[in-house]
Amino acid sequence: MNNVQASEKTSPYWPWLVLCVVILVLDQSSKHWIKENFLLGQSSPVLEVLNVVRAHNTGAAFSFLASDEGWQRWFFSVLGCGASAILFWIIKTHASQKVFCLALSLIMAGALGNVIDRLLYGYVIDFLDFHWAQAHFAAFNLADSAITGGAILLIVEEFFKKSPPTQDTNTPQA
Repeated sequence: MNNVQASEKTSPYWPWLVLCVVILVLDQSSKHWIKENFLLGQSSPVLEVLNVVRAHNTGAAFSFLASDEGWQRWFFSVLGCGASAILFWIIKTHASQKVFCLALSLIMAGALGNVIDRLLYGYVIDFLDFHWAQAHFAAFNLADSAITGGAILLIVEEFFKKSPPTQDTNTPQA
């Protein structure tokens, strides 16, 4: 067994799950606060480019499939649960890879946060509304931010990953 395999087997994965739970609690707490303090469509300016608004999304990112008949609630819930199960397994088997597991924990927390909304309400609660002049970006939430942050981390990690040195095939080997 090489050193990488040994360290991955001995590295605990529970810190990554704790991080996932913390993000999940923050996401659900923020959505609960919005649900208790804002009416659907109600908006309150926070910064010149940011409003807090209560929006419901029955679709996926950017309201994809939001106008469909309701099947998407169950489809995206099953998809989010399945993806989270796979992410859990990957985290468990690669716990020593810190940036990789951080990224996967963020994505898993975001996926589960939105699944909880879909199962409880039939829609995802969005509340962050960034805008410039009259142009508004699609409203989103902390779960969406976690998914996006995790995806960015995966890309950055892959970009900076060191590739193994290549052997020159023209050089005779001893």
